Parts: sequence; C-alpha cells; structure tokens
Amino acid sequence: MILNYIKIAFRTLFKNKGYSFLNIFGLAIGITCASLIFLWVEDEVSFDSNFPKQDQVYYVPTHQEYDGEWRTFNSTPGPLAEAMKTEIPGIDKATPTKQADFLFTVGDHAINRSGRYVNADFIDIFSLNFIEGHKDQAFNTPEAIVINQETAEELFGKDTKVLGKTLRVNNKDNYLISGVIENLPKNITFPFNWIAPYERYTKGKEFTKEYGSFFADTFVALSPEAHFETVDAQVRNLLEKKTGESDSKAFLHAITDWHLRDNFENGKQVGGGILYVRLFTIIALIILLIACINFMNLSTARSEKRANEVGVRKAMGSGRSRLIFQFITEALILAFIATLVSVLLLFLLLPQFNLIIAKDLVLGLSNPVHLLVLLGITLVCGVFAGLYPAFYLSSFKPVEVLKGLKVTQGSASFIRKGLVVGQFTISIVFIISTILVYQQIQHVKNRDLGYDKEQLISLNVNGNMIEKFDIIKQDLLKTGAITSVGLSNSELLSGGNNGSGLEWTGGTNTEDVLISFRHVNSDFLKTVGMELVEGRGFSENTEKDSSSVLITESFAKLMGTGSAIGKQVMRDDVYTVIGVVRDYQYGDMYGQSDPVLFHNYHEESSFMYLKTNPKIAANEMLTLVEGVLKQHNPAFPFEYKFVDDTFNNKFKSEQLVGKLSQIFAILAILISCLGLFGLAAYTAEQRSKEIGVRKVLGASVSGIVRLLSKDFLKLVGLAIIIAIPIAWYSMHNWLQAYAYRIEINWWIFVIAGVVAILIALVTVSFQAIKAALANPVDSLKTE
Repeated sequence: MILNYIKIAFRTLFKNKGYSFLNIFGLAIGITCASLIFLWVEDEVSFDSNFPKQDQVYYVPTHQEYDGEWRTFNSTPGPLAEAMKTEIPGIDKATPTKQADFLFTVGDHAINRSGRYVNADFIDIFSLNFIEGHKDQAFNTPEAIVINQETAEELFGKDTKVLGKTLRVNNKDNYLISGVIENLPKNITFPFNWIAPYERYTKGKEFTKEYGSFFADTFVALSPEAHFETVDAQVRNLLEKKTGESDSKAFLHAITDWHLRDNFENGKQVGGGILYVRLFTIIALIILLIACINFMNLSTARSEKRANEVGVRKAMGSGRSRLIFQFITEALILAFIATLVSVLLLFLLLPQFNLIIAKDLVLGLSNPVHLLVLLGITLVCGVFAGLYPAFYLSSFKPVEVLKGLKVTQGSASFIRKGLVVGQFTISIVFIISTILVYQQIQHVKNRDLGYDKEQLISLNVNGNMIEKFDIIKQDLLKTGAITSVGLSNSELLSGGNNGSGLEWTGGTNTEDVLISFRHVNSDFLKTVGMELVEGRGFSENTEKDSSSVLITESFAKLMGTGSAIGKQVMRDDVYTVIGVVRDYQYGDMYGQSDPVLFHNYHEESSFMYLKTNPKIAANEMLTLVEGVLKQHNPAFPFEYKFVDDTFNNKFKSEQLVGKLSQIFAILAILISCLGLFGLAAYTAEQRSKEIGVRKVLGASVSGIVRLLSKDFLKLVGLAIIIAIPIAWYSMHNWLQAYAYRIEINWWIFVIAGVVAILIALVTVSFQAIKAALANPVDSLKTE
C-alpha cells in the first residue's frame, strides 16, 4: 500500500513539474542554509571538547577593582598556581603558563611556532597523547621541549624519529626534544604547538615570584570528588589571603565556557559567542520556516486543480486518513528530493562559506550525526510543510466537487495571505538588520582613532634588531619606501601592560586608577600618526628624557585644572610630564580606552612599526624592507602585518554577523520570491478568462498588470508595517551592547520598504505581464 502511495505521489509531482520545482528549489535553499549554519554551530559548541576532563578543567582569570568597577583580565600572578594546589583541597593539578613565540631552526630550515612554558601538571590537565617519549620524562631537564607532530614533520620530515634531537630556538638557545604529542584540533581556545618547562622562563625574573605581577595564564584540574562551588569560593579568597588586599579575586572559569561564555561585566558573566550561536540557530530555523511556508502556499493555492482528484478518490472509498497520508507522502518525497539537491549545493557552497567564516568545516556525510540531522530536517520539513495542505485538501466534500461547484477557499486564502505577509515580514527584518549591522561596523571603523592606521605595518622584534636598531632604521629610510620607524613594548591596538598605584601632581584617589604603560622610542608618535596637543615629544637622546614622560589627554584631566606640562608622576621614581598626546583608541574598540603613560625607553621593545611611502607599490616596499632585515637579522624570517588588517580583525564577530546577515537576507528574499512567483502564476492562471474579457473590452497591458499586482503589493505593505517595529526593537537591543554605537534613522526603514516593494513588484510583474500579453482568444474559446 505504501509503495502504491509513493507511485501516486511521483505521478502527481511529475504532472505538476512547475510547482514541484518551485517547492523543491525553495526547500533545498532552506535546507542548505540551515545545514551550513548547523555545521558552524557544531564547530563552535565543540570547542575544547577533545580534552577528556570536561568537568574538571578550569582556567583562572581575575576580577580586579578600579574606580569602583570590577574588570576581568586573563592573567594571574605566577605563584598563584602552586598556592592553589597546596592550600585548596579539591585542586588536583595546577600550572602557571606563559605564551611565547619560538623560531625553530634545523640546519637551513626555520619556522615560527607559538607555544607555552608550563609545568608537568599541564600534560595531565589536558591529557596530552605522546607519540614519542613519555609524559613522566618530558620535563626531566630544564632544556627539554615537547613539540607537536606537525612541527616535528615540518622540521625533520615525515616518518622521522626526533626524540633526543636538538632544536635551535630564537637563534640563541638550544632545546632538547623530549617528546612529540599528537596534533590538537583547530577548535581549541588556547592553541599551542610546543610546551617547555616553566622554570626556564622564570629563571632570573624576580617579578614571576611576586603576587603583584599579573602575567601568567593559570590552569587547574579539580579532583573527581571536588565540589566546584566550594573550591571556587576558596579560590576567590586566596589573593586577599596572600596580599591583604581585597581588590583582586581569582575565580574558576569552566572549560565548557572558554570559547562561548568569555565576556564579563563588573565581575558578572554576561555571555560571549554563545549569543551568536543562538542568533544563527534561530535564523536557520526561520529560513527553514520560510521554505515550508512556500510549500504550504503553493499546495493550498492549487486546491481547485486537485479538487476533482480528491472527489473521485473519496467517491471510490478512500477515507480522509488515506488522503492525508498520501499528501504527506508527497511532501516527504519533495523534501527528500530537496535534501538531495541541498547536498549537491553544500558541496559547491561549503568552500566559499569556509572563506567567509575563516574555518575548515567539512560536510562529513560519513558521520552518523550529520546524516541523522539531515534526515531529521527532511522529516520535519516534509511533515510540517505538508501537514496543513494535507488536512485542507482532504477536507473537500466529494458531492460538491463532482457537481462542479467551486471549492471554497475562504480560510485557505486567508491563511495563504497571512503566510505571504509572514515571509516578507521576515525578509524585511533581515534587510533592515543587514543595513544597521553594516552601519554599526563602519561607524566604529571610521571613528577618529587618534592615530593613522593606513600605510602602517608592524613587525615582531626578534634576534638582534634592538642592538642594530640605529643602522636598521637608517637603511630602511634609505630605501625610500619607509618614512619613519617606531618601537614599542606593546601592540598599538592592544591593551598592553597596565597597572595602578601611581601618584601624580594634582590627583586625588590616584592609586585606584588603571593606567596603561607604553615604552617607545622618540619616533613612535610620528610613525603611527599620534598628535601632540601640548608640550613636546621625546628627543632621540634617551638619557636626556630618561625621567620624562608623555601622557594622554584623559590622564591630563586626572591631574586637575591647568596645564599638565611640568607636573610630576610618581611610579618607583619621579617623572616629569613634557607632553600631552591626544587620546587614542586601543583594546576595546567600542568603549573608552584607559589613560596612557609613555616612557622614552625602547630597549625591551617587542614591536617595530614602519610608516610606508604611499608612492611606492606595496610589493616593492615589502621587498625592500625584507632585504634590509635579511641583511641585518638573517636568522629570522620576514613576517609582517598591515595595521589596518589587524584593526579590521578587531571586528571579526561583527563582520561575520554582517556578512551572514547579507547572505540570509538574500536567501530569505529569494525563497519568498519563489513562493510569490508561484502564487502570481497561479493567480494569473485562475483569472485568465477575466483577463481575456478585459482585453476584449479594451483594457491595457499596464492596467491588467496593476490589477494583478495590487493585491500582492497590499500584502507586502502590511509586511512592512509589521516588520518595522520588530526590526527596530531587535536591533535597538543589539546595539545596546556597544558603548559607541549608531542611532537608528527613519530612512533605513524607508529604504527597506522600497526594496521589498520593488522586489515583490518585479516578481509579480513577470507573471502579470505574461498574462496581460496572452492572446484573449486562447482563454475565451472554451466559453
């Protein structure tokens, strides 16, 4: 019997190829869109899931109080890990870590890799799997280093045993390979390619033993029987116990929250990437809903065409339940075909989608979970889309149908119009949201930053670049491709080093203010385009300005009224303010940055900034710079970043939302237009005789087009009225997350409405014009 229903369903589908194609294509787009989002969501929620101890591993950030507000930092004092392990019951393993970049050299081959200094507990905390060596002997010597399989293969080639081999690091130190671990997946929050003994980093560094120096990333593993709440409460009190100060509190951050719930406000967890996961999951479901609405609309619209079929089947003894089963079978077949089409689309579109989201997602049809998800989507779409049409079509009375009475479509027509309104409401909300997301990103990116990010590149300082800085600088300037060279201990756009406890002239309650520190050379301000609003900058003579500082405008305001020039800042020593720098944006691009104190000291600089000559092509400029650096620092590869690219990466999440919003808006409109196209074709078909009579009586083509279009445009107009408050409310709430944000202007809603009307008009007009141009004789000759 089931096979018989399937045969009937296939005959029906092929008999109505046009409508079946619209349904299949609409569903395929919806399923493709939802599948792409679900693949992305799967990757996001699976971050760090490869580590076995999901209920035991925690990262330790700190809440620190400044000006009465708790701020959260991913750093702890170095000795905190050992204190937690020895003094807090329930903490089984603990390790401080310090991230670093190493240049590995083997013969003539050199590669840069990022990793961490750790202690032996780190291996057990993350359950690292050793391919070579053993975890118990990994850190038997301070010269040891453990590398991952990928790094070993790049340095020594595949199928080469590397245990016991020597690595040259940063062209000055030798490390002994004591182990090789399996490669970790890309979706981990704290990636690393190597680990080395923490004691090697701390040797000779007294600050690493002090509780007042926050520099380390700390990880712990709780014992299986430990209670999180009890342990966390003790962790929060430990810093006060050690320092006697209550303005810093460490806490436990679960491994399951590292990637998606890493935002804190005033000491409270307020979400993070999980908001985008929820948002796009909802969007995927909405796109599927729009596709299902198409199916309902087109199926109920063709009710008169199938009325006779229903009447005959009921007269021959078919019950309503059999008819419902048949129509749902048709819907399921359509959904199954649409799923097959969507799989082909996924193979074509997934590489482009990966470029947009900067991931390496795979369709993975061999994964049973993925197959079950696809099957689930197919069944849900088929049943949901086919349920109402099945009940509606099966409700026709055979006596009325077979007598030739016209099928009453009152409720179906009303529901169909409501679904069209719903489709276009969603599409218009997407259009408005896309415009506002784009505006918000551009608003922040185009704000006055206080520096010039254009024509600016940054390099990591390594090797002997500091010792040879003067000659490197001169040779770079001689190329003509570089106009200025600056040095800094912190990245221009990052938070960098900071602290409190300073005192200064004219200040009150100064010890509770967070200040950022920058150690720069005399040309740094000129190189990055910062503006002096008062006083002078540093001289090239470091000795002359060793006790001088520059401060930003926000710092100068903390010094009270009058000029800040000549006022003093006390931090270990006494420094005199010689200049005031215009405030600039760093760290949080949406908020207000902390005051900054500049020192004329570049001996420990980590970054070199080069202002490039705009008259020199980028490729030529990079070749000239590489030549100079290879001459003076040949052991290190030439690696650089354009600062404007780094700046744009600050808006990675917002840009992803913007790009995906554009895509989803287009898809929502496309699916809606497919439905509208089908309904317009059906309406034109149903009114063909009316159109013929009107043409015979002298109606113009434009008049007939207006006649057929106005009902649909009324529905779109209603959708606009409904969509505007929904879009305003949702986007207003979204913008509240940003301190620096745009205002929602009325003209955005006008643009979205006009666009929706034009799209609907073009879609409907195609069928309307086709009907208006048809020969009236063809439609009237049967009368």
